Amino acid sequence: MYSQALLAVLAFSVARVVNAANVSVDVPVLQPTKSLPLASTLLSFSIEQDNWPEWSGIDERNEFTYSALTTYANLTGQPPKLRVGADSEDHTVWSPTVTINEDVFPPSNAITPYPEATNITVGSEYYTLVKWLPSGTHMVWGVNLGFNNATNAVNMVKAIINAFASPDVIESGVILERIEVGNEADLYGNNGLRQKGNWTVEDYVPDWESIADPVVEAAGIYSKNGSVSLQGAAFASQAFTPREVFALGILNSTAGQTISTISQHQYSAAFCNGGDFGLISFMNKTTVRGNLTVFEADIAASKANGLAYVLGETNSIACHGAPGVSNTAGAALWVIDYTLFASTIGIDELYFHEGIGYKYNFLQPVALNYSTINGSALDPPAPPHVQPAYYGGLVINTLIGNSGAASIVELTVDESDTTGYAAFENGQLTRAVFVNLNAWVASSTGTRPTVHIDLDFVNGTTTAKTATARRLVINYADDTQNLTWAGQSYEETADVSPTGQLDLETIDLTDGFDLRATEAILLTF
Repeated sequence: MYSQALLAVLAFSVARVVNAANVSVDVPVLQPTKSLPLASTLLSFSIEQDNWPEWSGIDERNEFTYSALTTYANLTGQPPKLRVGADSEDHTVWSPTVTINEDVFPPSNAITPYPEATNITVGSEYYTLVKWLPSGTHMVWGVNLGFNNATNAVNMVKAIINAFASPDVIESGVILERIEVGNEADLYGNNGLRQKGNWTVEDYVPDWESIADPVVEAAGIYSKNGSVSLQGAAFASQAFTPREVFALGILNSTAGQTISTISQHQYSAAFCNGGDFGLISFMNKTTVRGNLTVFEADIAASKANGLAYVLGETNSIACHGAPGVSNTAGAALWVIDYTLFASTIGIDELYFHEGIGYKYNFLQPVALNYSTINGSALDPPAPPHVQPAYYGGLVINTLIGNSGAASIVELTVDESDTTGYAAFENGQLTRAVFVNLNAWVASSTGTRPTVHIDLDFVNGTTTAKTATARRLVINYADDTQNLTWAGQSYEETADVSPTGQLDLETIDLTDGFDLRATEAILLTF
């Protein structure tokens, strides 16, 4: 569920003193053979199932959700995919007497102001709410494995299939892509969903098959290549791995033959019991890479079996995020580096987890009556709004572009805090992004550090003399608002439309450019 190695690193923050640096970066002009595809839906979202109707809207669409997703879609030509499930996936039952949903929530507290529901009962109209999403949205829906009740799982998947066959959903253009059977089953032995201490991966495989086999039969899913397929694994940690379930023959089962995509989950740490997490140490180039390369063997095994590989649930710090880290401008830079690095090691899509009132949300889609930080009452309530991480998505999706055919490589940047990536279309360099993860916080003193970057074009020649630049400008890494992307704010309108004048810089490529601590820049060639 999270990296144990990072807990000690995140325990405290120490201000770094970094002198100005000059680096030269080799940038290929022609697409290298090692480049990997950039999916238009690389940045996607996982939605906690209990509050799904608040995200979608019930009698009418949630205009804020719709606008925020459409803003992203306008950059890539494709809305982010949505996975609806997560912890509440395994606490959901379908009932013929419920219209939409009835949730039972535990009490709020200062650590978890907006807890997940302990019981969710849904009716068939719950699933038809997808009709309020942007046209072209692809969906992944979770069904309950935790209750070990095949009848309930079958009822859920029948309701899902019927919803997507309904005239309103067909007309909306929202598409069912995958079904996920169970969330983080590797934790069942500790969370009460299976017998404690005796729940192994060898137990998991036949258990999953006993529920998933009738699910695919009821749904009419016969192949991993059909219009609807299964998403497998969805494990929280390395306790169970895709490699292990492959070796145990899961892909030979009736349901296993319909798995098209392998999902694993990752967080950098966990705030379940509170704690003090340092933003400066969180914004760490080496740690970002270490938290993702642990999956390389599973990525390779999945691809060898002809399967896609995704982080089906991820975000900064588990249990809804940590205050002063997950909700800050620094997290926006982390999102850029984390997502783009993931794409360079074969992770096809990342589903950033969202709920109502979670600290790490990219957007808060409804008004909030109490603080996400400590649960105190808000008077007046906070209206729907984007959080800093949303800006990271703007940078990522601008790099991806709307061709549907971009590819990416990481650039070697010989500087401890700075990362870079190049995107190619039609075999040619088109865009590049650089991120300076050096955390300039409100308590920093002295002169704000700057890295000067010179570009050396290799592997071909370019006639380009200049590039157009957009900057993600941040006052301090621990700010929670007032970011700008290419001179514009996305925080001030009810429809997530930008305010302020568009600021496009012209960079003389012979001179290079400066990149301040806690800043990102995107170049278009």
